[in-house]
Amino acid sequence: MSGVEGAEREDHDEREAAIVREDAEIELRKLRYAFMAESSRRARLIILCGLPGSGKTTLGKALEVRLQAVRFAPDEWMNALSLDLYDEPRRAKIEELQWELGQQLLQLGLTVIIEWGTWGRSERDRLRLGARALGAAVELHYLSAPLEVLFERVQRRGMENPPIARDALFHWSKVFQAPTAEEKAEFDEPLASDIDLDLIPYE
Repeated sequence: MSGVEGAEREDHDEREAAIVREDAEIELRKLRYAFMAESSRRARLIILCGLPGSGKTTLGKALEVRLQAVRFAPDEWMNALSLDLYDEPRRAKIEELQWELGQQLLQLGLTVIIEWGTWGRSERDRLRLGARALGAAVELHYLSAPLEVLFERVQRRGMENPPIARDALFHWSKVFQAPTAEEKAEFDEPLASDIDLDLIPYE
């Protein structure tokens, strides 16, 4: 083989290697995009945690639209049924019904938002473990605000009758179990973490 032929062969081999590398990079990008798409389609439970007035409904509605999710808010169901929002036994039954429906939706690969407040860790653990047993990812969004801000918001929205008293809100803040760093680590990263509640009218 002459020197010219050798150079041409080497040049040809380099072009072939470049084509192979380019094809491999394309396939890698395809796999990466497919993985991202599959992750976004995976069933997902989103738990909104916080006291009245913390912004759960505001965030929940924004996530509902962004993620094409199904949102479960007991206050809305109770209002629709003309039930007393302070009727705890009926609220508990509605939440159980919502969780039954939520699990069915998770089994279908959908995104479900639970807007119960989930004041205790045991309640959040139950939801997380139940969703994980169905193969779903689970997010936790903890919302908080100073007591005076919470009180001003619940007074302004005027949903409850009688209105929530400042003393009741103060008591609830004492029994509320805020998620610890250790508990937060048990949850998946949120799909939509860029929603700025300051830019959304409070509900």
